[in-house]
Amino acid sequence: MAYKDYYQVLGVAKTASQAEIKKAYKKLARKHHPDVNPNDTGAEEKFKAINEAYQVIGKAENRKKYDQLGAHWQQAGAQNQGGSHGGQSQYQYTGGAGGEADFAEFFESVFGQRAQSSQGGRSSHGPFGFGGSSARYKGEDVQATLSLNLTEVIESHKRTLSVNGKNIRITVPAGVENGQKIRLKGFGGAGVNGGPSGDLYIQFNIHNNTEFKREKANLYKTIELDLYTAVLGGEVRVKTLTGEVNLKIKPGTQNNSQLKLRGQGFPKYKQDQDKGDLLVTFQIKIPEDLSAEQRQLFNQLKALS
Repeated sequence: MAYKDYYQVLGVAKTASQAEIKKAYKKLARKHHPDVNPNDTGAEEKFKAINEAYQVIGKAENRKKYDQLGAHWQQAGAQNQGGSHGGQSQYQYTGGAGGEADFAEFFESVFGQRAQSSQGGRSSHGPFGFGGSSARYKGEDVQATLSLNLTEVIESHKRTLSVNGKNIRITVPAGVENGQKIRLKGFGGAGVNGGPSGDLYIQFNIHNNTEFKREKANLYKTIELDLYTAVLGGEVRVKTLTGEVNLKIKPGTQNNSQLKLRGQGFPKYKQDQDKGDLLVTFQIKIPEDLSAEQRQLFNQLKALS
């Protein structure tokens, strides 16, 4: 009997926990299920292989024998849990005291709902519903990426996306953040045998095309302030996200001091009119290349202080 690396079949490490093995099996079983790939014989063979692998290393007792004896693990007295190893593997889950009833529950956990048919609520071709069964389960979820500039998410707006050849009209919410995902229920792959459609997950890649630093709904910027205005006070023109405002500078403003402009920040998520703050940091610019007269005046100030 040739050795089969069941860990490799399920794509897990030999040190994987039973929970990790079960999770890997569920994912592969859903992906390669013959009802999902009706015209793909390769998927059917792959499904047989992963089903066989799970019957062995998915059970702690069988796994222990397999780890010790490899291809000869069944000679330790274990029954064949994965169908005949001579090429007659069955699409049956025979593990557990409850047999098919236990498998129905497992099938439900993999595919989201129990198989249904006109024959007593169970598929006429085994638990996995081959051969034209009426097994129903949710379609595949679809992942998509939408790249936008920061200035494009200042306000909520409509946008049309092309996903898998279909045009989908969505609302881009104001204040969406870079890397954030939203879920659109029922816009994924079609369900099988009347099952519900999968979901569409959109991840936003937001490029900051502004001079501001963004942290959620707050914006930050640094401006240079000349020494004379910092000392004597005055007024400067400051650019915000949506325009310009006059900013009063108090006499004696210190380097790296910060001023908050309330409501001049970025919209909060899904709240176009509710905005964060703009925080302005001042960097005092020290004059260079002073003339003799200017230097004399600074010396006089120094003496007075």
